Amino acid sequence: MKLKQKNSRRLFLKNTIGALAAFTIVPRHVLGGQGYLAPSDTLTKAIIGVGGMGRGHIPYAGTKVVAVCDVDTRHIQLALDAMDGGKGVKTFRDYRELITLPEVDIVHIATPPHWHGIIAADAARAGKDIWCEKPMTRTIGEGKRLVEAVQQHGRIFRLNTWFRFSDNFYGMNTTVKPIKKLVESGMLGWPLKVTVSKHTGFDWKFYWVGKTHLEPEPIPAELDYEMWLGPAPYKPYNAHRVHTTFRGYWDYDGGGLGDMGQHYIDPIQYFLGKDDTSPVSVEVDAPQQHDDAVGTWRKITYTYEDGCQIILDGAGTEEKAAYIEGPKGKVYNGFKCDIPDFERKLAAFPDPEPQVTDFADAVKNRKKFALNEANGHRSCTIVNMGKIALQLGRNLKFDPVKQEFIDDEGANRLLNPPLRAPWFI
Repeated sequence: MKLKQKNSRRLFLKNTIGALAAFTIVPRHVLGGQGYLAPSDTLTKAIIGVGGMGRGHIPYAGTKVVAVCDVDTRHIQLALDAMDGGKGVKTFRDYRELITLPEVDIVHIATPPHWHGIIAADAARAGKDIWCEKPMTRTIGEGKRLVEAVQQHGRIFRLNTWFRFSDNFYGMNTTVKPIKKLVESGMLGWPLKVTVSKHTGFDWKFYWVGKTHLEPEPIPAELDYEMWLGPAPYKPYNAHRVHTTFRGYWDYDGGGLGDMGQHYIDPIQYFLGKDDTSPVSVEVDAPQQHDDAVGTWRKITYTYEDGCQIILDGAGTEEKAAYIEGPKGKVYNGFKCDIPDFERKLAAFPDPEPQVTDFADAVKNRKKFALNEANGHRSCTIVNMGKIALQLGRNLKFDPVKQEFIDDEGANRLLNPPLRAPWFI
């Protein structure tokens, strides 16, 4: 198997400028002839990061994989094997070369989160539509710049958590749609408190913790560790830093909060009707965190300007907590409500506004996807607010308009931590 080697930064910039001219200045969907994508055509997809998550998303209705990229040659071979040898599939170790391919419509980003913002923004500039794994970005600043890049270049973006529009929502034993309908009906009153804990059906996966004394180890021959680190600070290689256990380190993710936070919190933003704002404060109850390895926490409380709250109960202390509690009623695990005859009463209210939930259709018809760069950034901001408060070990006030912390220089430095050269968004 011949792998394409790293592209130079000069070639990357040259090719990206060409891609922008071809795909962004004149959108592909309005072109005739070469570059035109008829609605009936199969979309082509490239996957960047083909570890377990990337390989798990090789099949997707209406798409065909034409290229894969990974810094580990073993992962690339496993991906090709999963595609019966991957005949005709191009392989890369540097994503910058892959995103210049004119035959690629969609780039699926399944790398660790410290790469999400950079790769997604570069893909947007190269004229690609984007499917990104969660969390959307590792920092709030990266999220803001990614939103700008996607919108500036007219791309379609999907964040890969789906509970706001499909599937049973963990312990609720229902989709989110009737939960949003109940909230919008006003039957629960306002403001609302939402508690996310094992007692309401959620698992914070605290096994995603790091090790505090990692000894340097030899770098495996199949791994380009320098490229794996990318924008993250250089630290000697240890197997526990990479691949399946990277979530336990602040440089790459945020433990159980980074792993599951957007799955759990994004639907709350949606049914509370807060997709265009953020909480104004975050309070933490947790042991002191290590500066490298992520630890556990007992409770994280977010409060919005109108008094609504999201409580992440990591310790599971509130055994009888309702999932949603309002001044007029409560909703418990299993979508059980203490309002008499609430299902009959709820039926009289209108359903929530329909959403665009087919990503292939969104790409073909240039429709904004249900979970996109804008609302995805807002729910990811909640995750990242919690991570910063945990790292600093203190409560924080937040300005949801400026998207920065109030009177806290230390916290604001973590909005945009420096990236290791030559990487930037």
